Amino acid sequence: MKVQASSLRKGAVVDMDGKLYVVLNAENIHPGKGTPVTQLNMRRISDGVKVSERYRTTEVVERATVDQRDYTFLYKDGEEYHFMNPESFDQLVARDDIIGELGAYLADGMTVTLQTHEGAPIALELPARVTLEVVDTEPVTKGQTASGSYKPAMLANGVRTMVPTYITAGTRIVVLTEDGSYYERAKD
Repeated sequence: MKVQASSLRKGAVVDMDGKLYVVLNAENIHPGKGTPVTQLNMRRISDGVKVSERYRTTEVVERATVDQRDYTFLYKDGEEYHFMNPESFDQLVARDDIIGELGAYLADGMTVTLQTHEGAPIALELPARVTLEVVDTEPVTKGQTASGSYKPAMLANGVRTMVPTYITAGTRIVVLTEDGSYYERAKD
């Protein structure tokens, strides 16, 4: 299906010269003088090579037909992630290069959206927020309680993030999966 380059967003899959690419970042640039362009940063699905392309906003690109469904994450086995379709109970295996840094946020039984092309997984979409426990952080020092100040913390999944000074080890927090930043203290 042909679509305008300016309509592509993060996660879209395009077919260029018979190869599939997933869009990592799409930015529409409107210079003061000249033609508006769309800058696409993409990753080739077959081998993981990153490519940057620039199109005029009126140019068309071939968008690949992908199947997008909810899957349940089962477990990680070495460099492979195993998912199950909750409707048909079919299992699907995705390699580490497809999942990438998002693998740190996967938890057993988590429902995720997986995009497949001809039965092969090509992209993963996590829930916007996950709840994790802080396992290590610096203690609060006197006078460091000003609002807006943050300190480094290690989460249960091994990811480092910055948290407000009142957060202590053992506290459960909500983290944004897009960039790993602190969102709020968990309400459970």
